[in-house]
Amino acid sequence: MAGKSKKTNPNVVCVAQNGRLAYEALLFAGSFVAANPEFTGKLIVAEPQPGPRWPNDPRLPAPIREALEGFGAEILPFENRVFGQTYPYGNKIEMLASLPAEPFVFFDTDTLFTAPLAQVKFDFARPSASMRREGSWPEPPLYGPGYSAIWKSLYDRFGLDFAASLDLTKPDEYWERYLYFNAGWFFHADPQAFGQRFLDYATSIKSDPPEELASQSLDPWLDQVALPLVIHSFGGGRPGPGLAGLDGAVSCHWRALPLLYARESDRVVEVLEAVSKPNPIKRLLRDYDPIRKLIYQGKGHKLRAMFDRDALPRKEQILRNAIKRERLWLR
Repeated sequence: MAGKSKKTNPNVVCVAQNGRLAYEALLFAGSFVAANPEFTGKLIVAEPQPGPRWPNDPRLPAPIREALEGFGAEILPFENRVFGQTYPYGNKIEMLASLPAEPFVFFDTDTLFTAPLAQVKFDFARPSASMRREGSWPEPPLYGPGYSAIWKSLYDRFGLDFAASLDLTKPDEYWERYLYFNAGWFFHADPQAFGQRFLDYATSIKSDPPEELASQSLDPWLDQVALPLVIHSFGGGRPGPGLAGLDGAVSCHWRALPLLYARESDRVVEVLEAVSKPNPIKRLLRDYDPIRKLIYQGKGHKLRAMFDRDALPRKEQILRNAIKRERLWLR
């Protein structure tokens, strides 16, 4: 495992399927190839397959599949045995079992690359994940249990050292004291071991949550509840300065196109519009209504002019509401 952690070109993977994620995957792959001309790892697009967990066929449309393969991406099929239509976020858990037994970095499809991934100093023996998040889970009830009791119940469930996970620079019962990630990117040396533990933890929490979670919603938060426990169990934790390029100068998890235009850097907008400009890609992307309106009809720049990126609201929901008032929340 230690030898694998030194690999400089990990496999880069996202999950895509029919619908919005297919169009996002085109932007993902196009920006990755443009930013990483010397990359020698695999660019993998994991694709869920038809089965009892999907009432409709989730596979990519043929033209988008061909375009992704034109970028050099490998389309990797995987089966949903636990999750599926009822919890599509589970795709990022179940697809790990199908990956090559090599170091990997997972990214959500709503990610753009603005510089080479080689600038990031990965230690694959010490997994980590994105800190670009808000205190979305848990929501402790007025009379308890609080953050500590809720999180400790989960660490105790899996025999993990709760105290070692805490950020003691943050006050007790403040959400940032507790290990919590956005699952927009994460990595490890062994996708099978990581994926099996991720699946075990997630299914245990879902099927038999500790009593301290009685008032907590797990949909859509289940993956982000289990992820810090998995990372901690493998000796990982919060990302250090070597990973600053993720959610920084190297990659941008843009989440939704209106948010991208409202808050991301000029460089991210430049990459978005450069990737979407070539006619073969444009012919595919313009079939998706938000992309057609925001990129090709120029409504994204109208939205962008509404906001001062040096004085954005602290809460994302406030930004979303402002965009919705202008009827530009397109997703």
